Amino acid sequence: MPNKAAWALALPPVAVLGLVFLYPLALVVRQSLSPDGGGFSPSAYGDVLAQAAFRDALVNTVLIAVGATLGAVVLGFALALVIAFVPFPGGKALSRFVDVFLSFPSFLITLALLFVYGTAGMANGLWTGATGAAHGPFGFLHTPWGVLLAEVTYFTPFVMRPLLAAFSQVETAQLEAAASLGATAPRIVRRVILPEALPSLAAGGSLVLVMCLNEFGIVLFTGAKGVTTLPTLVYGKAILDGDYPGACVVAVVNIALSVALYGLYRFITSLNGVRRARA
Repeated sequence: MPNKAAWALALPPVAVLGLVFLYPLALVVRQSLSPDGGGFSPSAYGDVLAQAAFRDALVNTVLIAVGATLGAVVLGFALALVIAFVPFPGGKALSRFVDVFLSFPSFLITLALLFVYGTAGMANGLWTGATGAAHGPFGFLHTPWGVLLAEVTYFTPFVMRPLLAAFSQVETAQLEAAASLGATAPRIVRRVILPEALPSLAAGGSLVLVMCLNEFGIVLFTGAKGVTTLPTLVYGKAILDGDYPGACVVAVVNIALSVALYGLYRFITSLNGVRRARA
């Protein structure tokens, strides 16, 4: 009877999950393998994978995702160190703001950067007002560097949040003992803090990498010329070109990459859980 009750409780959410997520996903996979609406044919995969636009989008997606992840990991680690271990006024408020920042949509951060560094933004306006030049010097937001800056800015708090939780578990007695023995601050960070935070750092970086691979709003709102990623390629093929089989093929490739990296993320977080349990 308990098993039957458990199954009865589990069926509604499973049905909703299947209807809302699994069924549309199955339709995408089916469309990629049945480009003409009937039969089985992987020809769409051959056509799309042979296109230079797909290869460029794949390379752009990986490079931007890896670069943004590395930037977010380095910046997030440095900022989390300062917030957790350097006493300064407003430190606790800043730590709480990190949680609020996580709820912001990605396009909002990009829009804020456009107001500051865009062609008609404040930085260019101050430059033209001070020098009398016709144009300001800041035009990098419409390049891959602008996409990279926007993604690092948006995803850094996703690295900081697990790091701040990990830093809160570090024994202050260990830090004081290391300092009393003459260890410098960089050595304390390298030998005491970093080993404790490494699982959280790896988990946060893995999550950011998955999210960067699927980021659409930032690339779209920056308007970077010549920067096409897999999500924007799906949009272009489906909405602009009407090539639904091609869009489904790109979507399946993007899903495969995301699932593989999510598996890596889950593996790292499981290692983190085992380590904490042993501790």
